Amino acid sequence: MHLFASSSLVLFAAAAVATVHHHDEHEHDMQMPLDYVKFPYQAVYYPGDNDVTADSVFSGIATFAKLPWVQCLGKDRNDLFDIAFLGAPFDTGTSYRPGARFGPAGIRAGSRRLTLYGGYNVPLAVNPFLAGLKVVDCGDIPVTPYDNKFAIKQIEDGHKELLHRPTFSALGNDTTTGKALVPISVDGKHHPRIITLGGDHTIVLPLLRSIYSAYGPISVIHFDSHLDTWKPEVFGGAPSEQAAINHGTYFYWASQEGLIKNGSSIHGAIRTTLSGPADYTNDDASGFQRIEAREIDTIGTDGIIKKIRETVGDKPVYLSIDIDSIDPAFAPATGTPETGGWSTRELRTILRGLDGLHIVSADIVEVAPAYDTNAELTTMAAADVLYEVLSVMAKTPLGKAAE
Repeated sequence: MHLFASSSLVLFAAAAVATVHHHDEHEHDMQMPLDYVKFPYQAVYYPGDNDVTADSVFSGIATFAKLPWVQCLGKDRNDLFDIAFLGAPFDTGTSYRPGARFGPAGIRAGSRRLTLYGGYNVPLAVNPFLAGLKVVDCGDIPVTPYDNKFAIKQIEDGHKELLHRPTFSALGNDTTTGKALVPISVDGKHHPRIITLGGDHTIVLPLLRSIYSAYGPISVIHFDSHLDTWKPEVFGGAPSEQAAINHGTYFYWASQEGLIKNGSSIHGAIRTTLSGPADYTNDDASGFQRIEAREIDTIGTDGIIKKIRETVGDKPVYLSIDIDSIDPAFAPATGTPETGGWSTRELRTILRGLDGLHIVSADIVEVAPAYDTNAELTTMAAADVLYEVLSVMAKTPLGKAAE
């Protein structure tokens, strides 16, 4: 009896192995997680109006807002998209608390509940996940932790490869005139948009180098408690050529390289201490205007939105958000926290006020999950901020009416 059972088991196991081998040869691409959606831009886990919500959003692998994971820099390098989330896990340019290399993973975890009740953005009257665009999570750029110069080049190359990929969707027509939209890029092409998950703020230098290749000098909206335009000899002392590039000097270098459109770029939420008034003089020379965090007490969110829109006008704009623009009471997990910042609600209101601007790409940086609370306050705030950015992008195509 035991012999018969043993023989049966051997035969069964052999058959199973043969079956697995057969599938490996012919159907290996069909081995997928239980909740995987083959054509994810039509994903069922983004409920529409009156569909079922609150259904197991905590399950599955952590991509941003449960977006489909596409290996954009790997085996899926030929896949097209309109908006991609991309991690840049780099934090060896920080001056105080490290840990932002874990920011992309933390933000993705904090974004799990973004579509718990559906993805419809009530104030902006749009569901960015069901707006006719293909939105994906491209995973992370592989970034070395050992060589900053090499890592910065990796970030530039990875971002540029995705930025210059054709889009999944066409630009379409202007809703007012009915005329075909034409791209606003300097190279005349319609580019996808990349939302980068940092990483410390150093990553914005290689990102702006990438953006320059498609749009030329770009207007920048920068939310941060710090200027990040410091001269290297002031911020850190520049003990070496590579050390001169860090999360407090990257905008100085971007200005020196001609990547920023001077006069139409602006900081918001500034409340840093300075070496002295010369830091503001240098900031002026770098092409930025400033909104101090405390101005929200006098001009409110409407006044801040007005100043930003007057500064950038209708030009293409790059949006960079340091999580420390939010007060540490609401977002404690960051590299260089500063008290006296804006609330999460205030920043989200201001971001919604950018509706209609041509935001070509964006980032959020300096999220260091190791310093967060058990309730994931910071990573949830970062995810919610990007939800507003995504909503604004979904409403405004990167085109202008043909003349």
